[in-house]
Amino acid sequence: MINYERLRELLGFDSYDSLKTGHRKWVEGRLENGKTLRDDKWTRNIAVGSERFIENVKSSMGTMASGRKVIEAEESFQLRETQSLYIDHFGVEKCEIDPKNTYFWDLN
Repeated sequence: MINYERLRELLGFDSYDSLKTGHRKWVEGRLENGKTLRDDKWTRNIAVGSERFIENVKSSMGTMASGRKVIEAEESFQLRETQSLYIDHFGVEKCEIDPKNTYFWDLN
């Protein structure tokens, strides 16, 4: 979720359309320069912004925000989900495929 009005103000654009144009130019410039590395801050979080913004997002999510953490990082706050490993869900029951797992369909 992005508060575009606040983002526009912080970046000094006079309108939402000028923000969109500026953003498009930044993205095209990075792609042309081969700078395509992913920034985890934007891809691993539900929301990024001020502490007040993050708390509002979390509050708006209600019960869907259960277990999600607010993290202070650099100059912003982030609303993040707790990462869990698949092993937590499947335990040690995983094994190679073997004939005991086979089910033959009755095709007749």
